[in-house]
Amino acid sequence: MKSFLYPKLNPPSFRWVRPDHDADVAKVHEWIQPLTSDSDPEKSKDADFVVVGVPLSRSSISASGASEFPDAFRRAWKGFTTYNLDEDIDLSEMTAIDAGDIPMHVTDIRRCHDNIIQASAAIHDHFRTSKVCAIGGDHSITAMMVKGLHQARPEEKIGILQFDTHFDLRDLTDNGPSNGTPMRNLIESGVVKGSDMYNIGLHGFFNTKDLKRYADEKGVNYITLRNARKKGIEETVLRCLEELAVKVDTIYLTVDMDVLDIAYAPGVPASTPGGMTTAELLEGVLAAAKHPKVKAMDIVCLDPLKDTNAQPTVKLGTHVFLTFLTGVIMR
Repeated sequence: MKSFLYPKLNPPSFRWVRPDHDADVAKVHEWIQPLTSDSDPEKSKDADFVVVGVPLSRSSISASGASEFPDAFRRAWKGFTTYNLDEDIDLSEMTAIDAGDIPMHVTDIRRCHDNIIQASAAIHDHFRTSKVCAIGGDHSITAMMVKGLHQARPEEKIGILQFDTHFDLRDLTDNGPSNGTPMRNLIESGVVKGSDMYNIGLHGFFNTKDLKRYADEKGVNYITLRNARKKGIEETVLRCLEELAVKVDTIYLTVDMDVLDIAYAPGVPASTPGGMTTAELLEGVLAAAKHPKVKAMDIVCLDPLKDTNAQPTVKLGTHVFLTFLTGVIMR
């Protein structure tokens, strides 16, 4: 890998054999091109989308194989075309690059997180106009990806739009930088204000009262799934974006797959009943992606090892990614 990127960024662990360059592109695996040592830095920096794998799940509170998702995600590409029938849009009209995976240390989680920050900063610095899509990994990666974005563009004020069953505001002194603490991590590190966080999808008996109290103290904006359904998922997302866009320069979208009902997402470590349906999540992601200030996103907490043989959760995670790209093109 050339020096314009974080030097430890590894090639994807799984790479498709590409068709002839003159062949028509029909499938996602034929469209997204890997970033290699032969890639032209000047040409690549103008890519519309950049995908980076973040295979870390040792920092998950629940037993998790979410580190396997970037590999499973790439394998799933062959099952999807670049054409979105619902919106009559072909993604292949845009350019997309797979930057590979951020390397992880076997035992040192702090080093893993430092690697993510450095890689995120380098990617956001080089790909100034690209939409960066991080494929996790557990939710701890979000704080690190956002910190890297902040390092690369300190002049920009960052806000968060979060789809999640949980607050992710656990105490760092008790939990460390785990998948239960990324939002608190960002607040306490001064990177994102609590009032610039909007969480949609909280429901049921999966958060403690002290976390709600902390959210209220820090001004975190949260909409329970019940209330979001009453107002409409799309309308709720649009209202949050409208409020957030007035306050920040850049909006980071994070999709925790545990926001889904367990019936739709068996391959999620902390899956719960009563969550979003597939259609609701895709509707929300599409609405968010259309907003011009949403410049980066991640998909986290999806464990292919817990999925069923048909890999419905892996396929849904891939669908979320492609839906996000569709929304960006529709701007």
